[in-house]
Amino acid sequence: MGMADQFKDKAEQLKEQARQAKGKAKNEASERAAQGRDRSQDETQRAQQEAQDRFDQDYDA
Repeated sequence: MGMADQFKDKAEQLKEQARQAKGKAKNEASERAAQGRDRSQDETQRAQQEAQDRFDQDYDA
């Protein structure tokens, strides 16, 4: 195996590592985005519930 073959093998190895790292980063970003959406929905629901509770209290008095 010559030096050129060694460099080609190393280049292929590095390319594959980069491809895997890119996929992993993409998955992590998707998970963080999903968590952010979930948190946002929870906050929206909580705010709506609080507004409804205040409204109900105003009319109970």
